[in-house]
Amino acid sequence: MSRTAQAFIAGAFEHPKRSLPDKTVPQIHAEVAVGALNDAGLSLRDVDAFFCAGDAPGFGGISMAEYLGLKLSYIDSTDTGGSSYLAHIGHARAAIAQGKCSVALITLAGKARESAKAKGSVQTLRDDAPEYGFEDVFGTSIAGKYALCAKRHMHEFGTTSEQLAEIKVAASVHAQHNENAFLRKVVTIEDVLSSPMISDPLHRLDCCVVTDGGGALVVVSPEVARALPRRCVKVLGHGEAIKHADVGRLDLTHTGAVWSGPRAFAEARLTPDDIDYASIYDSFTITVLMTLEDLGFCKKGEGGRFVLDGNLISGVGKLPFNTDGGGLCNNHPRNRGGMTKVIEAVRQLRGEAHPAVQVPDCRLALAHGTGGSISTRMGSVTLLLGSEDA
Repeated sequence: MSRTAQAFIAGAFEHPKRSLPDKTVPQIHAEVAVGALNDAGLSLRDVDAFFCAGDAPGFGGISMAEYLGLKLSYIDSTDTGGSSYLAHIGHARAAIAQGKCSVALITLAGKARESAKAKGSVQTLRDDAPEYGFEDVFGTSIAGKYALCAKRHMHEFGTTSEQLAEIKVAASVHAQHNENAFLRKVVTIEDVLSSPMISDPLHRLDCCVVTDGGGALVVVSPEVARALPRRCVKVLGHGEAIKHADVGRLDLTHTGAVWSGPRAFAEARLTPDDIDYASIYDSFTITVLMTLEDLGFCKKGEGGRFVLDGNLISGVGKLPFNTDGGGLCNNHPRNRGGMTKVIEAVRQLRGEAHPAVQVPDCRLALAHGTGGSISTRMGSVTLLLGSEDA
């Protein structure tokens, strides 16, 4: 059955560099924008909508529109952290369907390595945030927030550090084939468990990489897609959800994917069993494990068993995931990994992933983004994407 779509991803580009000390953030935005438009066979003159998040400098989208010389009829600066760029795709599709635009450009850029050196690992909120006085008076670490969920999941369901390590191993097996990946060395479970403890029970190799760079996507109307020589990817389903602490009534064992996933699957009229490839946000190994459960790939509490025996490795397991190496090994620009999740899903659906990890006859893919922290407040966005013949 051929599925219709209200919008298509026509262009995708990931900056090849992981350290960019001599580039400004606007320059990186511009480079990835031009890269994605070139990939689509379009130019800056064709763009009539621009989408960005909190990584856009200056006055956000307005400053970037001036910098890029864009003439716009639509702009969106929704910020849900690392999931923002998946939200933008859904929002762009809606705007296109309403006739407000026909070529939407989405960009991400940042220099996380530079900011990490300046700030270290301590995370502090703005002092006018409503939760500041309760949570971050003394600062906390990002890893510490995710460790809370990992520890609780272990307590509730018997999940082990060895099971979490399987996720890192799978990512590294894929990353060895990505010449731009930040970490290309294949690791073992023993390597993960022997790496330094960052926040119990998360080891250093349970954590994502910190990189500069960025990426961009071009979402177009069906009419524009038909006129392009490039293979385009269908946007079939989109779901968003917010999870927060609910004044202390917080379950640490699930993410917002329990709501965003069903919404996307229902809209696309698909189920987890239909999915050929999955791009899962991987800020930490526990993020992946909990998200797989919440999206319905396995039952709650069974994520540890689901990831065993290479089940996430392309050509080996049932659900190939993050075949570029993901945030755990490849790239996590500006500490926002949602953009690269969509880019790799596009590669898979076009048949353009590395031959060693390309999923045969990949027709349906899921991309999922997580923003904020899964132990406090977060934005989850799930996308269902299809190849031209899906």
